[in-house]
Amino acid sequence: MDAVRGASGVAVHAESVAVRYANGTQALQPTTLRFEPGRFTVLLGASGAGKSTLLRCLNGLVRPTGGQVRVEGLGTLDDAARLRQHRRQTGMVFQQHHLIGRLSVLANVLMGRLGYHASWATLRPWSREEKERALAAIDRVGLIERALHRADELSGGQQQRVGVARALVQQPRVLLADEPVASLDPATAEHLMSLMHRICRSDGLTAVVSLHQVELARRHADRIVGLRGGAVVFDGPPSSLNESAVAELYGAQAH
Repeated sequence: MDAVRGASGVAVHAESVAVRYANGTQALQPTTLRFEPGRFTVLLGASGAGKSTLLRCLNGLVRPTGGQVRVEGLGTLDDAARLRQHRRQTGMVFQQHHLIGRLSVLANVLMGRLGYHASWATLRPWSREEKERALAAIDRVGLIERALHRADELSGGQQQRVGVARALVQQPRVLLADEPVASLDPATAEHLMSLMHRICRSDGLTAVVSLHQVELARRHADRIVGLRGGAVVFDGPPSSLNESAVAELYGAQAH
């Protein structure tokens, strides 16, 4: 298990971060938030609330049109070298898995090591150490017996666990997940959230996960940041997310 653990998490600070798209849409209002190591933060809100935009600002996939993201030990992400280093230490779990179905689970997980290679080096065979790291990550998400199976032979929940293993093999200090359970049934979603929370707590990672399911957030978050219309309207522990706060997030109909 230690083979897939890197250094502990790092603080990530969004400083007045805002995003306005070219068509004039204000996807994210000026937002200041600090995400601490060892805390499992859930971004909660309806579709279009700004959760995905904020997540993508945190790993540099979206460049803020206002403000900046600052990472402990690196500084701001306005330098290409610092941005590459931050992305290398930031694991990302996507809603739609982004696996290559015809490749094995092992081969898909090894893709998480690409950030440690120069582009020319990716043509070489993977090293024994990297394969061992990948197998350790696969074992950690409970899929070691499926390591050599094609990814498209797995269920949706298993494929999402492969996505988690691919993020873990990066030896991340930050773990971001964008609606990772949106396409899963309730029991599978509960299992995946428990798995991610347990790993992040054990490794001391800085974890930020976007969800729209209130009860999942209440059960698994250490901190909930609620967004509506691109603005933060709630920031606190799950115990403080009362029905009034939920109504503010979702309007008259709570999800």
